[in-house]
Formats: sequence, structure tokens, C-alpha cells
Amino acid sequence: MLDILINGGPIMYLILLFSVIAVAVFLERLIHFHRGSIDTQKFMSGLRNILRKKNFTEAITICDDTPGPIAHVLKMGIMCHDKNRQQIKEAMQDAGLYEIPRMERKLVILATIAHIAPLLGLLGTVTGMINAFKQIVNTPGPVNPSLLAEGIWEALITTAGGLVVAIPTYVAYNYLVSRVESEVVEMEKCCTEVVNLLTFERDEYGI
Repeated sequence: MLDILINGGPIMYLILLFSVIAVAVFLERLIHFHRGSIDTQKFMSGLRNILRKKNFTEAITICDDTPGPIAHVLKMGIMCHDKNRQQIKEAMQDAGLYEIPRMERKLVILATIAHIAPLLGLLGTVTGMINAFKQIVNTPGPVNPSLLAEGIWEALITTAGGLVVAIPTYVAYNYLVSRVESEVVEMEKCCTEVVNLLTFERDEYGI
């Protein structure tokens, strides 16, 4: 492994650094999602019963005690329970505009590494090939094919390294994006249900 890094040149160390950053970001995001994950059906079942009893204080307390963005967004809507449907929806949308970027935070780092790592590998290969041919030109006498093959082998190391980093990083990025999207869909469903619960009687009686 150390020989590969040495033969790959300085760019190989940069690719290695990017791989460490990608792993760190991925693990941090996984921990973040794990801490904020809840049983949505169980949470909504309890919240539904409380809202039907119009116990808004207890509902807000439950949201405070529940981790994750869904509980925080619903809390903003419940706090506006005495307002009309549009105002409740706007309160939740405003909270969502704060929570969604928090879920997407640092994902741009993974996307950037996934795109840059292969380019760095290609750059390392190009510079390695230049050095290999330069060495051949400066070597007197007949060209030794093994010398050329060795130079090309060393140059291709960075391309392989860039791809090895980029492929799993891109997979990790897509996985985290899908987690965010599913969380947003779940959030929208919960918000719609809470709005309906808060405004049901007013809609029914035209209040």
C-alpha cells in the first residue's frame, strides 16, 4: 500500500486525503440521521390522539421530547393551532426551510469529491506519462520497453486511485440524498395530517 502511494506521486496523497474526508463526512451524516430517526407511525399515532383532545401543550411537549426534523416542523404548526389553515402551513414550511438544509449539510462535499477524484487521478496519470517519456528521451541508447512499461504503470496508479475513491463516494452521496428525500416526503405527509387535525372542525363548520 505504501509503495503504491509513493509510486503514485504527490497527487496520490491528495486522493488519499479526499478519501479520508469522504469517509468522515459519510459517517457523520449516518450518525446524524440515526440520532434523528423515529418510528413515524408510532409518533403520529400518539400525536393524533392528543390533538383530537385539543391538548396542544402536551402535543408541543411530545414534539420537544422527540428528536428529528419531523417533530420540530410539526411543533411549529401546533404552536399556530389557533390560526387559519394557510398560516399553519406557512409556519411548517418556514420550519422545513430550516430543517431540510440541515439534513443536506455536507452532502456537497461528497458530491465534489466524487467528481474531482477521477479528474485528479487523470491529472496524475498525464503528469506521470510526461515524466516517463521525458525519462526515455533523456536516456541514451536504445529504449528499454520495460522502462516505458514501468513508467506507464506508475502513471496509471493515480487513475485507479481516483476511481477507487470516486465510485464509493458517489454511491454514498446518492444513498444520503435518498435518505433526505424520503425524510422530506414523510415530513410532508405528517404536516398535511397535522394541518387537517388542527383545522378539521373549523373547516367542517366554516369557522
